Amino acid sequence: MTPRQPTTELDARYSSALNPRPGAEDVTATDWAEAQRRLRDAEVFWITTVRPDGRLHVTPLMAAWYDGALFFSTGPGGQKARNLTGNAHCALTTGHGSLAGGLDIVVEGTAEQVTDPARQDEAIAAFEVQYGDHITSPEGAFFGFGDSIREGRDLLFAVAPSTAYGFGHDGQVFSQTRYTF
Repeated sequence: MTPRQPTTELDARYSSALNPRPGAEDVTATDWAEAQRRLRDAEVFWITTVRPDGRLHVTPLMAAWYDGALFFSTGPGGQKARNLTGNAHCALTTGHGSLAGGLDIVVEGTAEQVTDPARQDEAIAAFEVQYGDHITSPEGAFFGFGDSIREGRDLLFAVAPSTAYGFGHDGQVFSQTRYTF
């Protein structure tokens, strides 16, 4: 799969470009390559899915950025899996959690279950790179992660972004970048 490249634009309405502060005169959109780097480096993501009655369900999870998509897993009876069965639209977010600096990223898209064993192995390898000993070491909290997916005890999903946002913040300097795929 060849990852799609987005159109990238700074949204001045929500950036320091419209309300300049010292140091904000040159605020620019965050490059998609930088956003992808941050997705590969993140350890904690939050997923938002929609329950059958329309209420939102938000929960933290691990996700791995690979080949133009965010991959995550869940148990077949879990709330996420049940929600995605009825409505595959979801959003995954990650970020720094501080106004002092960082980049928060939101990826919106449609979750697709990954059942092809070769694709599963590629995604599992991406998780192992991203999470290291947490997955690969017998002492790791998520040891056996790959086997759980291969054996069908957990489901694997991929979300290719339809839209993504990068919210940069550094003290009083803010930027909002929209990535349209």
